[in-house]
Amino acid sequence: MPMRIKILGCSGGVGPSLRTTSLLIDDEILIDAGTGVGDLALSQMRRIRHVVLSHAHLDHVCGLAFMADNLFDLIDSPIRVHASEATLSAIRDHIFNWKIWPDFSQLPNPEQPLLRWEPLPVGQRLDLGEQRVLHSFEVLHTVPAVGLAVQSPTGVFAFSGDTWACDSLWDALNALPRLDLLMIEIAFPDEQEELGAASKHFTPSLLARELGKLRHRPQLLLTHHKPGTEALIQRQCAALLVGWNYHHLESGEIFML
Repeated sequence: MPMRIKILGCSGGVGPSLRTTSLLIDDEILIDAGTGVGDLALSQMRRIRHVVLSHAHLDHVCGLAFMADNLFDLIDSPIRVHASEATLSAIRDHIFNWKIWPDFSQLPNPEQPLLRWEPLPVGQRLDLGEQRVLHSFEVLHTVPAVGLAVQSPTGVFAFSGDTWACDSLWDALNALPRLDLLMIEIAFPDEQEELGAASKHFTPSLLARELGKLRHRPQLLLTHHKPGTEALIQRQCAALLVGWNYHHLESGEIFML
């Protein structure tokens, strides 16, 4: 069976029709949990068995809080939340702390909670069933962050997470046996290069230069454009990514691999 990847959210901000980062693999694996999670029906939320988080920033995790609230008392086994220990610590301390939001790792009871925190060290393999294997790799952002790769018998998909230029990203991608789809961010246009460097996000020119380090030629799925910059980023990519098969993502798109 081909792997099905649905883009629930891919914007760097919110607004009409804009949802922040979240994608659903085979209806049961959630990669990041931004506001795009809110477009899932309750029946779809109930099917999710794994949530994998790239980092702790709110635009990538806020949907987990609302999904947990929706599912309270509706599922029989915990949802396994996988992330680095730094990311898990951040969301436990600052979101699921009984002050901002209930601690759903203790509800309905500690023995059978709604959410189960499962540390995923960088590089460790996670068996997702159906011959799907995920692993994380270190990237460079303003907080501890990882990219993610999912390998299946039908193809390999990678997601950069939020990142800036770093050799660890390209080393991890080059180590993959193949790479069919790469979801990678461009948050700011070239005119905001300094802001990109300070916030550790790609611009079109920086990504174009860095892509020279990639030995694979995947289709690029460009994500995380800040609201209002989309048209300018698209024009700059048209000039800078000549020869690459790339696509600017929109919420709701589905890719089969």
